[in-house]
Amino acid sequence: MAIRLDEAVRAALGAAIEGLRRVARDVAWVAPENLHLTLRFLGRVREARTPELVVALTRATAGLTAFEANVAGLGAYPSPARARVIWAGVGRGTDALVELAGRVDAALAGLGFEREPRAFSPHVTLGRVRVPRRDPALADALLAGEGREFGRLSVERVTLMRSDLSSRGARYTELAAARLA
Repeated sequence: MAIRLDEAVRAALGAAIEGLRRVARDVAWVAPENLHLTLRFLGRVREARTPELVVALTRATAGLTAFEANVAGLGAYPSPARARVIWAGVGRGTDALVELAGRVDAALAGLGFEREPRAFSPHVTLGRVRVPRRDPALADALLAGEGREFGRLSVERVTLMRSDLSSRGARYTELAAARLA
């Protein structure tokens, strides 16, 4: 379940990816049109469960109002010095996104999905390092981008998405969405 990004934010993040591409080798970069903010990754789920997932998503978002967030800063998990996942962070709107992700997680637990054991940290994945190792040039570029702004995000809906993996990367399909009031 995810928040889709508007075109301007995706374009700004795409430009950041291009800049990072020059200093980071062996990274599987996310295509700008596929950039999104994941609230909860479900893994493989039978298509027959889609209707109950839509009901859970609707319950999770009931009573919540739309809000603004901003995508800002670059970083990496577990750290810029030993990057495995390269990301853009969220500044304003973090608390509302954490609440939303918690509500989604609780609704999915009601369907038998295991609760997410880690605390939710809102971010947009930009790329995954294929062979993690120390990369001082990448670490410097990420540290230089800590305060960079990528734009505002109007969070008005949550999307149930399916990802289909191929040799050319993931392709995402929106299955359903729930609107925030």
